Amino acid sequence: MKTKKLIIPYILWMVVFTLIPLVLIISNTCRDNNGNFTLMFLQKALNYKDEFLYSLWVAFLSTSICLVLAYPLSYFISQSSERAQSTYTMLIMVPMWMNFLLRVRAWVLLLQTNGPIDSFLNMIGIDIPLMYNTGAVVLGMVYEFLPFMILPLTTVMGKIDKSLIEAAQDLGCSKFNVIRKVVFPLSVPGIISGVTMVFVPSASTFLVSQYLGGPNNRMIGDVIEMLYKSDKHTASAIALLLMIVILVFMVIMNRFGDEEAVGV
Repeated sequence: MKTKKLIIPYILWMVVFTLIPLVLIISNTCRDNNGNFTLMFLQKALNYKDEFLYSLWVAFLSTSICLVLAYPLSYFISQSSERAQSTYTMLIMVPMWMNFLLRVRAWVLLLQTNGPIDSFLNMIGIDIPLMYNTGAVVLGMVYEFLPFMILPLTTVMGKIDKSLIEAAQDLGCSKFNVIRKVVFPLSVPGIISGVTMVFVPSASTFLVSQYLGGPNNRMIGDVIEMLYKSDKHTASAIALLLMIVILVFMVIMNRFGDEEAVGV
């Protein structure tokens, strides 16, 4: 009985902050201003397929880079002492204490023309555009979401029985083979969790591309934010399609994780 009562707050949370907004989005998508059923707004949403594909591409690049950067760092942290792990985790979390918008604006100041990075590159004879391109957007995404890849990886790697690693080393495995044959298979749940936590917000976020990508590098989150002020029906349709894409991605990742778990 007590267990059922503890579930009530979570049910209320899901109803108020998930189910009701979802119903409103579906209603705005499938009904016009007069309340008539229509699929016109879903058709209009397909006009933004380029922004959809661009958002998924940027999310894929950002997630891949985050995984490549986070994996060795997470392994290093997981092999450190408990005190060192706490220190490293705090250092990773410190930038997240600052407002999201302020962090993006900080990158604008660093990357802008005649800014510190641009001035240094010009001084050594390198003249490349740092702002208003896909590279700047991906850089901003990686900076914003890298901690979401590091933390689950570190947690999972920290639970790996160190005796398994020692046994592999005693049997003659090199460090590379220890990671490939022991650490990597056991860290797959952390990889899946990290990939999901980075890919989902990367595909749907806005502001980063507005400030770092410019008008020629709009992501689908920017389109939704822009359209909602003038055409909430089409904006809702785009949001609904985005949720479906993300849901499919999460189902695939969970299915892949279950298969890996069985294999291990």
